Amino acid sequence: MARYRAYLTDYAAEQQRIGRFHWPPHVQLRNVRQWLVYRRVVSNESRILLLVSFSFLLVCLLNAMGLMLARIMRRAADIGVRRALGAGRAVVFAQCLIEALVIGVVGALLGLVLTALGLAALRALLGSDMRVLSHLDAADMLITVAVAIVATILAGLYPTWRATRVQPAWQLEAQ
Repeated sequence: MARYRAYLTDYAAEQQRIGRFHWPPHVQLRNVRQWLVYRRVVSNESRILLLVSFSFLLVCLLNAMGLMLARIMRRAADIGVRRALGAGRAVVFAQCLIEALVIGVVGALLGLVLTALGLAALRALLGSDMRVLSHLDAADMLITVAVAIVATILAGLYPTWRATRVQPAWQLEAQ
């Protein structure tokens, strides 16, 4: 990049020296991100939509965390009995984390089905011109599934940790 910038600077200086340019050379070399901003390729609305979509993902994950926590706390008596019978915290942790993983996989598959339906509706509404732009390839699907699974597992860590903190004696006493 430095050599190319030096080449451009030398070229502009030579062109000014031979009289082609009558203004001082102004060489500016941008990286891809700077060029996109300079040419206004990505609008501010797109940035706002990205922020809104990640905020929506965060709200959904907090809701999922609350639902998983409520489900685990409702099963606190069962977990306490299992712990009293000899199940270790690691076993309870693994079981709850696997449940979160299954929820993530089901959510990812449901999301892919809804996305496919949405793209089909979009193609039907916009016609054949938009078919090139509205498609879902394998890489997009893998990224979607991976984000859904990782996000659900991260959201399930706190409820899983709470499940390992259930005191067996308290649960047996309450029954």
